[in-house]
Amino acid sequence: MLELVDVRTGYGRSEVIHGASLTVPADGVAAVMGHNGAGKTTLLRAAVGLLSVTSGKVLFDGEDVSSLRPSARVSRGLAYVPQGQQSFGQLTTAENLQVVADGRKRGKALIDEALDLFPALKELLTRRAGLLSGGQRQQLAIARALITEPRMLILDEPTEGIQPSVVAEIERTILDLTRRGGLGVLLVEQHIGFALESAQNYYILEAGRITSSGTGGSESEADVRAAMAI
Repeated sequence: MLELVDVRTGYGRSEVIHGASLTVPADGVAAVMGHNGAGKTTLLRAAVGLLSVTSGKVLFDGEDVSSLRPSARVSRGLAYVPQGQQSFGQLTTAENLQVVADGRKRGKALIDEALDLFPALKELLTRRAGLLSGGQRQQLAIARALITEPRMLILDEPTEGIQPSVVAEIERTILDLTRRGGLGVLLVEQHIGFALESAQNYYILEAGRITSSGTGGSESEADVRAAMAI
């Protein structure tokens, strides 16, 4: 389980997150929604350790990891897929996966498991990542994160700029992974329908503050849209 407790963080003297608290279930999805500039990415960067918290705590499995570097949090089971379908553009799809798998005892098996989750990548193994479509690069980015065998996956806008068919595939994959158990997901997402369909609980972030929260499911969509319209 990942918990952010009254977290405050920002850039230099500019505080962006003003005492935000949320909980991500160990075997489910928590979604964070909000308008552009609300501080969603900043919140995720604090969770993974790319930004220090000025006050509050980041707890992972009950342990305070607020002072740990990102690499130490990754070693404990956190994985982060940032916004923008990031990959090593000059490397092939296979090489992008292998870079993460190198040094892992189950490296080859982990690559095979990731490709089973995203079978479209199997036909693209020899293609440079920079030549893939946005949806293909996003699948590759998530596959690379999963090779680290995370217990908590943090996804920042995984459907941004992606065709609907791939959005549906990513959603199915996230749901399948959490249903198997052993994986929690913290999801930042602009598409309300996708977020609520995936999530057990949601949080609305407005100007760096959690202004509303509730349980997921399509029946909550009207409430979320009303809250975000304020």
